[in-house]
Amino acid sequence: MFEPNDKGVYAVIAASPIRRTFAYVVLLLLGGMLIYLALFEPVSAVWSVVLIGAGALALYLGERLRRATSVMIELTADEVRDTAGRVLARVADIRSVDSGVFAIKPSNGFTLVLSTRGDRAWEPGLWWRVGRRVGVGGVIPSAQAKFMAEIIASWLAART
Repeated sequence: MFEPNDKGVYAVIAASPIRRTFAYVVLLLLGGMLIYLALFEPVSAVWSVVLIGAGALALYLGERLRRATSVMIELTADEVRDTAGRVLARVADIRSVDSGVFAIKPSNGFTLVLSTRGDRAWEPGLWWRVGRRVGVGGVIPSAQAKFMAEIIASWLAART
């Protein structure tokens, strides 16, 4: 069986620095290019407003991604949480883990199906929660996500 570290954490997922930087830079470049097009290319006033709005949204999402991926996701005996203290899911509420090729899940990640509904939440590049599903993935290494998903799946198999 898997042994926890001295803090009671069985597995940790941290954003890959290269993927994190790449995603951040892509969003910043997209936002900058859209705003540049709106200001320095001849387009109608309506398109200028649309381009500036889309550019501002891309810049905002880039900053959200940068902040979200600065934390890690931890698996303890009781919960899946991030290092900022936000609980993604309680282990007792997890009904199944979907990590297959055709599963609806984030890139390089997995989806937890819960028995109870949670509040909607989204941390770009790291995780999201909608209804009874929690998706973990994005700019994380697939090996870390697979390891965490396998631990949870083994716990679910032992529970039944």
